[in-house]
Amino acid sequence: MTKKMIFVMAFMVCFLLTLTLYAQDSMSDKINTAEALLVQPSMNVFRRFNSDPEAMYSFYGNVLGFKQLDTYRVENGIGVARFQINDSQVKLSGFVPGRSYKRGDVADATGLRLLTFFYTDRDKLEKRFKESGMPAPVFKPALKPGRSHGFVKDPDGQWVELVIVPEKEAALCNGIEIGLVVSDIEKSRAFYGGFIGLKELPVQDDPVFKTKKYSFKHGSTVISLRYFKEGLPADTGTGGIQYVVSDAKEIEKLAQENGVKIDQPLRKLEGFPLLTVWLDDPDGIINYFAQIGAGEK
Repeated sequence: MTKKMIFVMAFMVCFLLTLTLYAQDSMSDKINTAEALLVQPSMNVFRRFNSDPEAMYSFYGNVLGFKQLDTYRVENGIGVARFQINDSQVKLSGFVPGRSYKRGDVADATGLRLLTFFYTDRDKLEKRFKESGMPAPVFKPALKPGRSHGFVKDPDGQWVELVIVPEKEAALCNGIEIGLVVSDIEKSRAFYGGFIGLKELPVQDDPVFKTKKYSFKHGSTVISLRYFKEGLPADTGTGGIQYVVSDAKEIEKLAQENGVKIDQPLRKLEGFPLLTVWLDDPDGIINYFAQIGAGEK
Protein backbone atom coordinates (compact mmCIF):
# COMPACT_ATOMS: atom_id res chain seq x y z
CA MET A 1 0.00 0.00 0.00
CA THR A 2 1.47 3.34 -1.05
CA LYS A 3 1.94 6.31 1.25
CA LYS A 4 -0.65 8.18 -0.81
CA MET A 5 -3.28 5.46 -0.28
CA ILE A 6 -2.54 5.37 3.46
CA PHE A 7 -2.91 9.16 3.61
CA VAL A 8 -6.24 9.04 1.73
CA MET A 9 -7.60 6.28 3.98
CA ALA A 10 -6.53 8.15 7.13
CA PHE A 11 -8.16 11.31 5.81
CA MET A 12 -11.43 9.44 5.10
CA VAL A 13 -11.44 7.91 8.59
CA CYS A 14 -10.95 11.34 10.17
CA PHE A 15 -13.64 12.82 7.95
CA LEU A 16 -16.17 10.12 8.82
CA LEU A 17 -15.32 10.43 12.52
CA THR A 18 -15.92 14.19 12.32
CA LEU A 19 -19.28 13.66 10.64
CA THR A 20 -20.30 11.16 13.32
CA LEU A 21 -19.37 13.51 16.14
CA TYR A 22 -21.18 16.39 14.43
CA ALA A 23 -24.30 14.26 14.00
CA GLN A 24 -24.16 13.24 17.65
CA ASP A 25 -23.83 16.87 18.72
CA SER A 26 -26.74 17.82 16.48
CA MET A 27 -28.87 15.05 17.93
CA SER A 28 -28.02 16.12 21.46
CA ASP A 29 -29.14 19.68 20.63
CA LYS A 30 -32.41 18.52 19.10
CA ILE A 31 -35.52 19.79 20.87
CA ASN A 32 -37.59 16.78 21.94
CA THR A 33 -40.20 18.43 24.18
CA ALA A 34 -41.83 21.83 24.48
CA GLU A 35 -40.56 22.05 28.07
CA ALA A 36 -37.05 22.70 26.76
CA LEU A 37 -38.29 26.02 25.38
CA LEU A 38 -40.32 27.22 28.39
CA VAL A 39 -38.92 30.45 29.87
CA GLN A 40 -41.57 31.22 32.50
CA PRO A 41 -41.41 29.04 35.66
CA SER A 42 -45.18 28.55 35.58
CA MET A 43 -48.10 28.57 33.17
CA ASN A 44 -50.89 31.08 32.69
CA VAL A 45 -54.52 30.09 32.37
CA PHE A 46 -57.38 31.50 30.30
CA ARG A 47 -61.03 31.52 31.31
CA ARG A 48 -63.57 32.66 28.75
CA PHE A 49 -66.93 33.82 30.04
CA ASN A 50 -70.28 35.12 28.86
CA SER A 51 -71.50 37.06 31.90
CA ASP A 52 -71.04 40.52 33.42
CA PRO A 53 -67.32 41.43 33.13
CA GLU A 54 -67.33 43.63 36.23
CA ALA A 55 -68.76 40.79 38.32
CA MET A 56 -66.01 38.48 37.07
CA TYR A 57 -63.30 41.05 37.71
CA SER A 58 -64.60 41.71 41.21
CA PHE A 59 -64.70 38.01 42.02
CA TYR A 60 -61.13 37.24 40.95
CA GLY A 61 -59.77 40.56 42.19
CA ASN A 62 -61.69 41.61 45.31
CA VAL A 63 -62.92 38.24 46.55
CA LEU A 64 -60.12 35.86 45.65
CA GLY A 65 -57.61 38.62 46.28
CA PHE A 66 -55.56 38.56 43.07
CA LYS A 67 -53.93 41.74 41.79
CA GLN A 68 -55.60 43.02 38.62
CA LEU A 69 -53.17 44.12 35.92
CA ASP A 70 -53.88 46.22 32.84
CA THR A 71 -56.55 44.85 30.51
CA TYR A 72 -55.31 44.24 26.97
CA ARG A 73 -57.37 44.91 23.87
CA VAL A 74 -56.31 42.38 21.28
CA GLU A 75 -57.55 41.58 17.79
CA ASN A 76 -61.25 42.19 17.07
CA GLY A 77 -61.47 44.34 20.20
CA ILE A 78 -61.40 41.35 22.56
CA GLY A 79 -60.51 42.43 26.08
CA VAL A 80 -58.18 40.26 28.15
CA ALA A 81 -58.30 41.09 31.87
CA ARG A 82 -55.26 39.79 33.73
CA PHE A 83 -54.94 38.80 37.39
CA GLN A 84 -51.55 38.06 38.88
CA ILE A 85 -50.68 35.11 41.11
CA ASN A 86 -46.96 35.39 41.75
CA ASP A 87 -45.37 34.61 38.35
CA SER A 88 -48.63 33.27 36.83
CA GLN A 89 -51.70 35.01 35.48
CA VAL A 90 -55.38 34.19 35.23
CA LYS A 91 -56.62 35.77 32.01
CA LEU A 92 -60.33 36.47 31.55
CA SER A 93 -61.87 37.15 28.14
CA GLY A 94 -65.19 36.76 26.38
CA PHE A 95 -66.39 33.87 24.27
CA VAL A 96 -64.88 33.53 20.80
CA PRO A 97 -66.53 31.84 17.79
CA GLY A 98 -65.59 28.38 16.60
CA ARG A 99 -65.31 26.80 20.06
CA SER A 100 -67.75 24.70 22.09
CA TYR A 101 -68.90 25.79 25.55
CA LYS A 102 -70.51 23.42 28.02
CA ARG A 103 -72.02 24.47 31.33
CA GLY A 104 -72.55 22.19 34.29
CA ASP A 105 -70.51 20.41 36.91
CA VAL A 106 -66.86 19.50 36.65
CA ALA A 107 -67.63 15.97 35.45
CA ASP A 108 -70.22 17.00 32.84
CA ALA A 109 -67.79 17.60 29.96
CA THR A 110 -64.19 17.29 28.92
CA GLY A 111 -62.14 20.46 28.98
CA LEU A 112 -60.68 22.88 31.50
CA ARG A 113 -63.32 22.50 34.23
CA LEU A 114 -61.70 23.52 37.52
CA LEU A 115 -59.20 26.04 38.86
CA THR A 116 -57.68 25.47 42.30
CA PHE A 117 -56.15 28.25 44.39
CA PHE A 118 -54.37 28.03 47.76
CA TYR A 119 -54.53 30.21 50.89
CA THR A 120 -53.16 30.14 54.42
CA ASP A 121 -55.62 32.59 56.02
CA ARG A 122 -59.16 31.23 55.93
CA ASP A 123 -60.57 34.11 58.00
CA LYS A 124 -59.39 36.78 55.54
CA LEU A 125 -60.74 34.82 52.61
CA GLU A 126 -64.15 34.32 54.23
CA LYS A 127 -64.23 38.03 55.16
CA ARG A 128 -63.76 39.03 51.53
CA PHE A 129 -66.66 36.77 50.52
CA LYS A 130 -68.84 38.34 53.20
CA GLU A 131 -67.90 41.90 52.22
CA SER A 132 -68.78 41.15 48.61
CA GLY A 133 -72.20 39.77 49.55
CA MET A 134 -71.31 36.27 48.36
CA PRO A 135 -71.69 33.17 50.52
CA ALA A 136 -68.35 31.76 51.56
CA PRO A 137 -67.53 28.19 50.56
CA VAL A 138 -68.24 25.40 53.00
CA PHE A 139 -64.81 24.13 53.97
CA LYS A 140 -64.29 20.45 54.69
CA PRO A 141 -61.16 18.48 55.59
CA ALA A 142 -59.06 17.75 52.54
CA LEU A 143 -57.27 14.51 51.78
CA LYS A 144 -53.91 15.77 53.06
CA PRO A 145 -53.70 16.39 56.84
CA GLY A 146 -53.81 20.03 57.88
CA ARG A 147 -55.73 21.15 54.81
CA SER A 148 -59.36 22.02 54.18
CA HIS A 149 -61.10 22.93 50.95
CA GLY A 150 -64.35 24.20 49.52
CA PHE A 151 -65.90 24.71 46.09
CA VAL A 152 -67.60 27.80 44.66
CA LYS A 153 -68.74 28.98 41.26
CA ASP A 154 -67.51 32.21 39.79
CA PRO A 155 -70.13 34.66 38.41
CA ASP A 156 -70.07 32.83 35.08
CA GLY A 157 -70.88 29.50 36.74
CA GLN A 158 -67.41 28.01 36.35
CA TRP A 159 -65.95 26.00 39.22
CA VAL A 160 -63.24 27.14 41.61
CA GLU A 161 -61.67 25.10 44.41
CA LEU A 162 -60.22 27.00 47.37
CA VAL A 163 -57.72 25.11 49.53
CA ILE A 164 -56.59 26.27 52.97
CA VAL A 165 -53.06 25.06 53.74
CA PRO A 166 -50.85 25.40 56.84
CA GLU A 167 -48.14 28.06 56.94
CA LYS A 168 -45.44 25.50 56.23
CA GLU A 169 -47.06 24.96 52.82
CA ALA A 170 -47.44 28.68 52.07
CA ALA A 171 -45.40 28.34 48.87
CA LEU A 172 -48.43 26.64 47.29
CA CYS A 173 -50.23 30.00 47.42
CA ASN A 174 -47.93 31.21 44.64
CA GLY A 175 -49.33 28.69 42.18
CA ILE A 176 -52.41 27.44 40.36
CA GLU A 177 -53.74 23.94 39.82
CA ILE A 178 -55.47 23.60 36.46
CA GLY A 179 -58.05 20.81 36.44
CA LEU A 180 -58.73 19.12 33.11
CA VAL A 181 -61.34 16.46 32.40
CA VAL A 182 -60.16 14.19 29.59
CA SER A 183 -61.57 11.40 27.45
CA ASP A 184 -58.47 9.20 27.40
CA ILE A 185 -55.99 9.35 30.27
CA GLU A 186 -53.13 7.69 28.38
CA LYS A 187 -53.40 10.02 25.38
CA SER A 188 -53.44 13.04 27.66
CA ARG A 189 -50.53 11.72 29.73
CA ALA A 190 -48.57 11.28 26.51
CA PHE A 191 -49.37 14.86 25.49
CA TYR A 192 -48.57 16.65 28.76
CA GLY A 193 -45.81 14.35 29.94
CA GLY A 194 -44.35 13.36 26.58
CA PHE A 195 -44.90 16.16 24.08
CA ILE A 196 -45.00 19.10 26.52
CA GLY A 197 -42.46 17.37 28.80
CA LEU A 198 -43.94 18.31 32.17
CA LYS A 199 -42.87 16.40 35.27
CA GLU A 200 -45.44 13.73 36.16
CA LEU A 201 -46.29 13.49 39.85
CA PRO A 202 -47.47 10.34 41.66
CA VAL A 203 -51.05 9.32 40.83
CA GLN A 204 -53.55 10.17 43.56
CA ASP A 205 -56.89 8.73 44.56
CA ASP A 206 -59.43 11.57 44.48
CA PRO A 207 -62.27 10.78 46.92
CA VAL A 208 -64.10 14.04 46.16
CA PHE A 209 -64.63 13.19 42.50
CA LYS A 210 -64.35 9.42 43.01
CA THR A 211 -61.66 8.95 40.41
CA LYS A 212 -57.89 9.13 40.08
CA LYS A 213 -55.93 12.32 39.51
CA TYR A 214 -52.87 12.41 37.24
CA SER A 215 -50.84 15.56 37.77
CA PHE A 216 -48.02 17.28 35.89
CA LYS A 217 -45.90 20.10 37.25
CA HIS A 218 -43.91 22.99 35.84
CA GLY A 219 -42.61 25.47 38.38
CA SER A 220 -45.50 26.73 40.49
CA THR A 221 -48.23 25.38 38.19
CA VAL A 222 -49.81 21.93 38.21
CA ILE A 223 -52.02 20.49 35.48
CA SER A 224 -54.28 17.70 36.78
CA LEU A 225 -56.12 15.17 34.61
CA ARG A 226 -59.30 13.35 35.60
CA TYR A 227 -61.32 10.83 33.63
CA PHE A 228 -64.97 10.08 34.44
CA LYS A 229 -66.67 8.21 31.62
CA GLU A 230 -66.89 7.78 27.86
CA GLY A 231 -68.96 10.00 25.64
CA LEU A 232 -68.77 13.30 27.51
CA PRO A 233 -69.37 16.40 25.38
CA ALA A 234 -66.30 18.49 24.69
CA ASP A 235 -65.83 21.96 26.16
CA THR A 236 -63.07 23.45 24.00
CA GLY A 237 -63.84 27.10 24.64
CA THR A 238 -64.06 28.10 28.28
CA GLY A 239 -60.46 27.39 29.23
CA GLY A 240 -56.97 27.27 27.84
CA ILE A 241 -53.35 27.03 29.01
CA GLN A 242 -50.65 29.52 28.02
CA TYR A 243 -46.91 28.85 27.99
CA VAL A 244 -44.25 31.54 27.53
CA VAL A 245 -41.48 30.18 25.29
CA SER A 246 -38.18 31.26 23.79
CA ASP A 247 -39.04 30.14 20.25
CA ALA A 248 -42.62 29.74 19.02
CA LYS A 249 -41.42 28.62 15.59
CA GLU A 250 -39.67 25.64 17.19
CA ILE A 251 -42.90 24.75 19.01
CA GLU A 252 -44.78 24.68 15.70
CA LYS A 253 -42.04 22.52 14.17
CA LEU A 254 -42.16 20.15 17.14
CA ALA A 255 -45.94 19.86 16.79
CA GLN A 256 -45.62 19.04 13.09
CA GLU A 257 -43.01 16.37 13.80
CA ASN A 258 -45.19 14.76 16.48
CA GLY A 259 -48.57 14.94 14.74
CA VAL A 260 -50.03 17.39 17.25
CA LYS A 261 -52.98 19.36 15.91
CA ILE A 262 -52.17 23.01 15.18
CA ASP A 263 -55.28 25.06 15.92
CA GLN A 264 -53.80 28.42 14.91
CA PRO A 265 -50.46 28.39 13.08
CA LEU A 266 -47.53 30.62 13.85
CA ARG A 267 -48.47 34.28 13.62
CA LYS A 268 -47.64 37.73 14.92
CA LEU A 269 -50.35 39.12 17.21
CA GLU A 270 -51.36 42.46 15.74
CA GLY A 271 -50.28 45.39 17.88
CA PHE A 272 -48.09 43.32 20.21
CA PRO A 273 -44.48 42.04 20.05
CA LEU A 274 -45.86 38.53 20.40
CA LEU A 275 -45.40 35.49 18.19
CA THR A 276 -47.92 32.75 18.94
CA VAL A 277 -48.95 29.25 17.96
CA TRP A 278 -52.04 27.45 19.33
CA LEU A 279 -52.07 23.68 19.67
CA ASP A 280 -54.90 21.33 20.62
CA ASP A 281 -54.44 18.62 23.23
CA PRO A 282 -56.24 15.29 22.55
CA ASP A 283 -59.55 16.80 23.76
CA GLY A 284 -59.26 20.06 21.85
CA ILE A 285 -58.15 22.08 24.89
CA ILE A 286 -56.05 25.00 23.69
CA ASN A 287 -52.37 24.99 24.61
CA TYR A 288 -51.22 28.45 23.62
CA PHE A 289 -47.50 29.19 23.19
CA ALA A 290 -46.32 32.79 23.19
CA GLN A 291 -42.88 34.17 22.37
CA ILE A 292 -42.62 37.62 23.93
CA GLY A 293 -40.60 40.31 22.19
CA ALA A 294 -40.78 38.53 18.82
CA GLY A 295 -40.81 40.36 15.52
CA GLU A 296 -42.40 39.26 12.29
CA LYS A 297 -42.25 35.53 11.60
